[in-house]
Amino acid sequence: MLYHAYEFTHAAIGPMRQAARMGQEMLASPFNPISGTYQARATAAACEMFINATRRYGKPEFGIETVELDGRKLRVEEEVVLELPFCELLHFAKRGAPKQQPVLIVAPMSGHYATLLRGTVQQMLPDHDVYITDWIDARDVPLLDGVFDLDDYTDYVMDFCRYLTDEHGERPAVLAVCQPGVPVLAAASLMAEDADPGRPASVTLMGSPIDTARNPKQPNDLATSRPLSWFENNVVVTVPFPNKGFLRRVYPGFLQLSGFMSMNMDRHVDAHVRQFRHLIQGDGDSAAQHRAFYDEYNAVMDLTAEFYLQTIERVFQKRLLATGDYVYRDRPVNPSAITDIALMTIEGEKDDITGLGQTEAAHDLASNLPDDKRLHYVQEKVGHYGVFNGSRWRQFIQPKVAEFMAAHRG
Repeated sequence: MLYHAYEFTHAAIGPMRQAARMGQEMLASPFNPISGTYQARATAAACEMFINATRRYGKPEFGIETVELDGRKLRVEEEVVLELPFCELLHFAKRGAPKQQPVLIVAPMSGHYATLLRGTVQQMLPDHDVYITDWIDARDVPLLDGVFDLDDYTDYVMDFCRYLTDEHGERPAVLAVCQPGVPVLAAASLMAEDADPGRPASVTLMGSPIDTARNPKQPNDLATSRPLSWFENNVVVTVPFPNKGFLRRVYPGFLQLSGFMSMNMDRHVDAHVRQFRHLIQGDGDSAAQHRAFYDEYNAVMDLTAEFYLQTIERVFQKRLLATGDYVYRDRPVNPSAITDIALMTIEGEKDDITGLGQTEAAHDLASNLPDDKRLHYVQEKVGHYGVFNGSRWRQFIQPKVAEFMAAHRG
C-alpha cells in the first residue's frame, strides 16, 4: 500500500504542479511588464521550488560527447556491449583511440543511477578504455526475469571481467565505488582460487564497507539498530501496476531518497534556501549548478528486496566477509586466495558514510598478497562523494589510481 499511496499522491498533485509551471513561465516571461519586480521574481522562484520538490526525476544521461587525447578531441559513443536482466555493461567507445587498458567501473547499486559516477568516468576516459555497470531500475524488470541478490551481483562482476578479458586479450582493472566493494572482493577471491583466466589484474576499492565494525557511521547504526525482520516488514513493498516489474518486491527509490536526505537534512535545507535566493537575484549560474546536482541526486531507482535485505544482513549486521564466514552459493569465500590481483584501497578523511578503516580492512583479508601488489591511500579533506568526484578526485586520487592500474596491468 505504501508504493500505491506514493503513486496516488504524485498523480494527485499533478494539476498543482502544472499550474505552478504555467505561473512560473508567465511571471518569468520577458513579455510580462512586472517580471523584473521583486514580487514576481520571488513568486516565480517559489513556483520553481515547488515543481522541483514534487516532480519525478528520470534516469539522467552521462552526456559525455568528446574526450581530449594527445591534443586531439575524440568523439565518445556509448554502446551497450553486454545486456543482462538487471544490468547493462556500458562502453564509452572513443573513435580513433589507440588500444588502452580496459577498466571496469562497478557503480554502486544503492539507489542512485550509474550516472552519479559521471565525474569518475570523465577523468578515467583519456587514458583508459572505460566500461561501467549501468544497473537497471528493479521496478522495470519483469518478475519472470527472476530474483537478483548478492550472489547474482557477484556473478555479474565475474561475467563482465571474463567478457573484457576475451575482448581485449588482457585482464581488466576493476574500480569499485562504495557498496560493490564486498561483491567485487568476493568475485576476485573466487576467481583467484579457481585461477580463472578472466580474473582482474587489479582491484581498486573506494569507500567500500568491507568491515563495518571499524569506525561505524550513521548508515551502520541504522542497519544494526533493528532486526532484519523490521526492514522486511517496514521498507520492502511490492511494485504496483502498470510498471514492468509489477508484483516484484523492492526497496523503493523514494524511501531511499528520504533516507539520503535525512542524514544531512540541514545541509540540504541550506542548499535549497540558497537556490531560492539565487533564483530571486537572477544568478543563473549558481541556480543551474544547484539544479544539475539535485536532478542527479533526486533520480533514484528501486532495489530488489533480496539484494537489499542480504546487504543489510551480510554486510552490516553480521559482517560475514570480515569474519571469514561469507558464503557464495554454498561455497566459502576466501580472500586469502588472492595472490596476483593487485589491491588498492582508498578512503576519505571526512567520510560520513564509510568510516576510516572499513575499506582498508580488505588488506587484512587478502593476507597472502605480496606487499608490492597492495596500496592504501587516505585523501585529506574529502567526504564520501569527494573520493570519486570533484577537484581532489581529479587532482590527487585519480592520478594515483591510474598509476596503480598501469603498474599492475594484466
